Amino acid sequence: MPILPSGVPLVGRHVRLDPFVEADVDDLAEILTDPALYGAGYVIHRQPADLDDAQVLARQRCLGIEPPNGKGAGRVCYAIRLVADSDLGEKGTLVGTTSYGDVDLVKQSGHIGWTIYGTQWWGTAVNPEAKLLLLTEAFETLGHGRVKIQTDVLNTRSQAAIAKLGATREGVLRRETVREDGSPRDTVVFSVIIDEWPGVKAGLVGRVGRQ
Repeated sequence: MPILPSGVPLVGRHVRLDPFVEADVDDLAEILTDPALYGAGYVIHRQPADLDDAQVLARQRCLGIEPPNGKGAGRVCYAIRLVADSDLGEKGTLVGTTSYGDVDLVKQSGHIGWTIYGTQWWGTAVNPEAKLLLLTEAFETLGHGRVKIQTDVLNTRSQAAIAKLGATREGVLRRETVREDGSPRDTVVFSVIIDEWPGVKAGLVGRVGRQ
C-alpha cells in the first residue's frame, strides 16, 4: 500500500535533502536575488526587489506549508545542501530547494516540483542526484506508481533538464495556472511511472557516478 512521505532526510553522494526550516531562509534568499535565474525562464514568481523581499519570498515558498494529506494537497519542502563541505560546519552549502507533494494515495501518485537551484550549480550532479533521491523514495519507500514533474512552457531550460532525467513528456496543460504577475501559464507535464523506474534509475545512477 502506498504511504505518505515522512520528511526524513535523503542523503546522497553529492547532496542531501533535509526538511526546510527557518534557518535556511537567508541562504535561499541569496539564490533568489540572482537576476540570471529569472532571465533563464524562472517566471512563476516575481524577481525580488532586494534581499529583504527575497527572504519574504523564501518564507512564502518553503515555510508554513501543510504536509501531504494523501488526497492531493500539501507537500514536503526540502533544503538541498552539498555533502562535500558539510564538515566545515553544521550544514553544507545550500544550493536550492525542492518539494514532494500533491500525493494521492488512491491514485498512488505524487509530484516533484517547486524546485529552484542557484545558477552556479546548473549542469552539475545536483539536479540528477536530487531527483534520484526523491524518485527512489517515491517508488521504493512510499510505494507510489507515478511521479509527475512539470514546468512553465516558457522555461525551455527546465524542460530540457527534465527530459534528460528520463521522464516522459505527456503534453501541455493550457492556462493551467496563473503566474504571480497575473499572466496565464501553460504547463508542460512530464512523468515517470513505476514500470519505467529501473531504466530511469540506471540512467540517473550513471550520471551521478560520472560527476
